Amino acid sequence: MRNRPIRWRVVADRIRALFFLWLFVAAAGVLGLCGGACSAWADATGAVDSGLTKRLDAVLDEAVAQKKIVGAVVVAARNGQVVYQRAVGMADLENGTPMSLDTRFRLASMSKPVVSAAALALIDRGILGLDDPVTRWVPSFTPMFEGKAEQTITVRQLLTHTAGLSYGFLEPPDGPMAQAEVSDGLDNPPITLEENVWRLAGVPLYYEPGTSWKYSLAIDVLGEVVSRAGGDTLPLVVNKFVTGPLGMDSTGFVADKPDMLAAAYVWDDGKLRRMAEAETVSNGVSATRYAPGRALDAQAYPSGGAGLVGTAADYLKFLEAIRNNGGSILMPETAQSMTADQIGPVFSRRMDKTAAKTTEVVAPGWGFGFGAAVLLQPGKAEYAAGPGTWSWSGAYGTHFFMDRANGISFVALTNTTPTGMAGPFAVSLARAVYGQK
Repeated sequence: MRNRPIRWRVVADRIRALFFLWLFVAAAGVLGLCGGACSAWADATGAVDSGLTKRLDAVLDEAVAQKKIVGAVVVAARNGQVVYQRAVGMADLENGTPMSLDTRFRLASMSKPVVSAAALALIDRGILGLDDPVTRWVPSFTPMFEGKAEQTITVRQLLTHTAGLSYGFLEPPDGPMAQAEVSDGLDNPPITLEENVWRLAGVPLYYEPGTSWKYSLAIDVLGEVVSRAGGDTLPLVVNKFVTGPLGMDSTGFVADKPDMLAAAYVWDDGKLRRMAEAETVSNGVSATRYAPGRALDAQAYPSGGAGLVGTAADYLKFLEAIRNNGGSILMPETAQSMTADQIGPVFSRRMDKTAAKTTEVVAPGWGFGFGAAVLLQPGKAEYAAGPGTWSWSGAYGTHFFMDRANGISFVALTNTTPTGMAGPFAVSLARAVYGQK
């Protein structure tokens, strides 16, 4: 039976919010940098402020009680010390499986920062070049703009979504992306990564590379580049350069323990229900196709932009590595570049031209680095994060932020979309972190 499309106003917000998670546009009161609220997390002896636990517990308990989410795992660290971790609700409602700290989640677009880091690790080693043309590694990837050949797309443009590409869920359901049967990496067609990239190459570019910004399948293309430059499959290259060195043993492109994988749920018209295996979600522009079983399918192609499965604890290790200037995986200047704005002038031009009708996403005060959004103007955010805060979310109901200025890394993985990735719940968690009501 075919599932009826879900119409969520929140999902439309997700498309308009470059960072799927934080919808800062309608802030009731803008706030500045974090002051005493953050410093109160731990005193000189390392004792954790009990207020943090109470604030986060209250947000989580309310969300579960009101059936906004089915379950979640949330972890937070300050200056390298884990100051909060909790599993709440159910991993599988129908089978009575409670959430645990070891529950695996579909990370969706939270895969992008990890795969971006793998590319940057190759660049650090001189294997890949930031300004390499993509055709050096994938000669067949030659999409055209307005019928013009010789459009040079670079690795840098893939990392920053300035390559002229798009996502199918951002385009008309009968548009070129749909006609070419390009996968967004959330469904599970019986094709390879190479085949999907080849299909995408046949779709005309939406703008000349380097002249604008559009959220896109660029990181899927980057995944193919990383695979070829790294001389192995994308999963093995990511493991070699990122997840392996960091001890992210529960993270990969297929769930390592199927019985520990959370079921996927949708919040639809005020009610929760389990996501079907072939789910089509209307988003106000087009539709997103989901296949939760993809996370268990070893034959599914590894989507660099949406394919990882992992735990909150593992993702915290990744954020801490980036916060600590690359840890064991990146050079300090490379890690810092991930959390520095890479698209400011391009993004400004884009918004000036299309602000009235754009579906592009960075909220006021935010730019984009390598892999995720970057907070440029803290006074425009809905919570008291510091400048350079790095953040993103995932379409199955996940989100994170890393605030280097205040020493904070925060991961919230839920099994409920869209409420777990964006809107009041996500904002309330962030405000609780900073001691704000």
